[in-house]
Amino acid sequence: MKLATLTSVIVMTAATAAFAEGIDADGDGVVTVDEAVAMHPDLTPEAFSTADANDDGVLDAEELAAALEAGLIPNET
Repeated sequence: MKLATLTSVIVMTAATAAFAEGIDADGDGVVTVDEAVAMHPDLTPEAFSTADANDDGVLDAEELAAALEAGLIPNET
């Protein structure tokens, strides 16, 4: 349980760092597929869609953290 909690904290930190490093290019608090592909050119629309848990067309910090943890988006931090 402690390992899972620690892993979650690390992934959320990575997601926050990704936002800070510019993946959210327009600073609106969410990541569009275009913003994600600009940072990760190998990201497929299918992987982005899988990461977009609520199907709203963008990734929020929680969805980004889950995508990083699942390996859908490379974690380069």
